Amino acid sequence: MNRIQTMKRRAQAGFTLIELMIVVAIIGILAAVALPAYQSYTVKAKVSEAILAASACRTTVTEVVQTATVSLPATWGCEVVAGSGTKIVNTVGISNTGVVTVTLNAIGAQVPANATILLEPSSTAATFTALTNSSVGVTIAGWRCGGGTSSVSQQYLPGSCRGNYP
Repeated sequence: MNRIQTMKRRAQAGFTLIELMIVVAIIGILAAVALPAYQSYTVKAKVSEAILAASACRTTVTEVVQTATVSLPATWGCEVVAGSGTKIVNTVGISNTGVVTVTLNAIGAQVPANATILLEPSSTAATFTALTNSSVGVTIAGWRCGGGTSSVSQQYLPGSCRGNYP
C-alpha cells in the first residue's frame, strides 16, 4: 500500500513554477526578436513587387535607347497610370531620359503613400552616367536602383536594389 501511494505522488508531479517561468521568458524573448524581423520581411516582399512592376519598363527603355535614331520618346508605352496599378504599386512612369519611377501605395507605417523608387539607366559601366534626351544608339551598361531621390528606406529595398550599380 505504501508503495502505491509513492507511485501516485510521482505520477502527479509536474513542472515547477520556476521551470514554467523560464519557458515563458524564453518564448517572450524569441517573440520580441522574431516579430520585428518578420514585419520587415513582409514589407520587403511587398516592395519587391514594385521592382517587378518596373522591370517591363526597364526592358522597354533598354531596347528603345539602343535602337532609337533621333531622340528618346516622351511616352514609352509601359507606364501604369493611377488607379490601374496594384494594391502595392500606384503608378509607374518614365522620364524622357529613361528614368523609371515607381510610386507606391502605403505599406503599413514603414512605407508611406506616394513613396517612390527610381531605376536609373547608365551608359557607362565603371561609374554612373545618366542618359540625356539625345542618348540614342548607346548601350545601357547598368541600372542604379533605389538611388537618387528614391524615398523608400534602404532597409526595405530588396538586396538587388539598394543603390547598387551596375
